[in-house]
Amino acid sequence: MSTPSLSLPGGTWTLGDLTVTRFGYGAMQLAGPRVMGPPADHEGALAVLREAVDLGVTHIDTSDAYGPRVTNELIRQALHPYPESLHIVTKVGATRDAQGGWPTARRPEDLRRQVHDNLRSLRLDVLDLVNLRLGNAEGRRPGSLAEAFGTLVDLQQQGLIRHLGVSNATEEQVAEAQSIAPIVCVQNMYNLAHRHDDTLIDRLAADSVAYVPFFPLGGFTPLQSSALSAVAARLESTPMSVALAWLLQRSPNILLIPGTSATAHLRENIAGAGLALSREDLAKLNNIGVGSMPTD
Repeated sequence: MSTPSLSLPGGTWTLGDLTVTRFGYGAMQLAGPRVMGPPADHEGALAVLREAVDLGVTHIDTSDAYGPRVTNELIRQALHPYPESLHIVTKVGATRDAQGGWPTARRPEDLRRQVHDNLRSLRLDVLDLVNLRLGNAEGRRPGSLAEAFGTLVDLQQQGLIRHLGVSNATEEQVAEAQSIAPIVCVQNMYNLAHRHDDTLIDRLAADSVAYVPFFPLGGFTPLQSSALSAVAARLESTPMSVALAWLLQRSPNILLIPGTSATAHLRENIAGAGLALSREDLAKLNNIGVGSMPTD
């Protein structure tokens, strides 16, 4: 691997006994349209993954449901045998249908199959970290995770999983998971405009548990705000760069996994996330999501 020519922002965080860069990479966008099928540019997708590792990224997020099986295969083709410092995080609990939907798949037999599918496609003997995906494609849903999470705990005890986390989870589900077995991360939707997890983030930070926001830039509806644009203009940067920098400065336990299918955009994300935001900038940005935060 080549010497990184950019300095990754944010430093590192420890997931159990795994040290990862706080700035990571999310592989979902490497699949085809609507996260279905292969990428239009196969070699370009491999190049993005190699560039991420060359730049020092040690945290890649994926799932065998992406494609399905597409992003895991790309990761294996691009990076196997994996550097010792690289840690791949995957998710189970949902699958894909022929229409591109995301039906839930959290029966014990479903979860065991998905774990073994991830092991095969990534060509690993042990998965570093597996997140249990809860809720559905519309968002979080209340309900016990005991049976599903217990299945993953059993697989962990068999030596197939190193660490556990939850995704798309309510605060009650996070607490229930922690009552069953240690978790090292929570992966939920969160960004400047969607701040429902502020209290949870602070609680997890106190417990040394990572929080990994998905859709950090708004997802399918990119973040738009006059305050965000004003701060970006002052810094001669882009709104998306400012949004990433805000997340890294929001709390030390926040890990970023922005996705892209272009090496140039990857470098832009890394450079942008390293912006230094002043107290005045942070005050303006913090007001963007006030209306989205819970009031009780």
